[in-house]
Amino acid sequence: MDQVIQLQMWQMLSAYIFILLLLFIVRLKGIPREKEILIATVRMSLQLVATGYVLVYLFDNINPFYTILTIAIMEIFAIFNIFKRMKFKLNQKLKKTIALSMLIGTMTSLLYFLLVVIGLRPWYDPRYFVPIAGMIIGNSMTGIALGVSKLVDGMKDQRHLVESSLMLGATPKAAAGDIVNNAFDSAILPTINSMVGMGIVFLPGMMTGQILSGISPITAIEYQIAIMLGIVGSVALTVILFVQLGYRTFFNHEQQLVLDEE
Repeated sequence: MDQVIQLQMWQMLSAYIFILLLLFIVRLKGIPREKEILIATVRMSLQLVATGYVLVYLFDNINPFYTILTIAIMEIFAIFNIFKRMKFKLNQKLKKTIALSMLIGTMTSLLYFLLVVIGLRPWYDPRYFVPIAGMIIGNSMTGIALGVSKLVDGMKDQRHLVESSLMLGATPKAAAGDIVNNAFDSAILPTINSMVGMGIVFLPGMMTGQILSGISPITAIEYQIAIMLGIVGSVALTVILFVQLGYRTFFNHEQQLVLDEE
């Protein structure tokens, strides 16, 4: 097995030249994004460094409590990040639906993947549990954020069509059916598109990392196929739970459309 090339501090710092290039381009084009780029760069760097030290501690002190606590923090952060991404105010019912969908969808997919597909023993081994959970939760977070945006926009933009369907005797499920389907389609499309170009257009991060660490490309490919299928399953389950439960928050007990209810 080839020895991994260790990056020196000056090599790490030299990579920031790409951020300087980006800052130069946005300044040249008059795009007011310098502050956001700098904040994102500093935040990314600090978060990853802190995560590295946390992972070292977790790997050296394998404990189910630490693993569960880490996953809980990741889930909470992902849920609140979805709330922050929305440019409109979410009512409490919708927030609860988002949280419930994220928890059920991601944890079901994660546990099935680790216990059945990989057969992880012990099940709480953080070396597998935490990185795989990060990929599944992160992709599900992106998917459900798209689903929320499309569902809310659809209910608002097609309000008159929904109300007309209700007046003609349609159930809320039937009246909102097209909106729900479009929200689901929009939410899973990026994941499907990433699958199409994987392996030819680009090499995924997990696979690249394993190859750089000296693992056989065949083994890396096997893991990448498995985790990608797990991600697809998690995104699909999370989003379908949300859209099927989420549309109901727009209707009251009398099956009337209520968009401004808190």
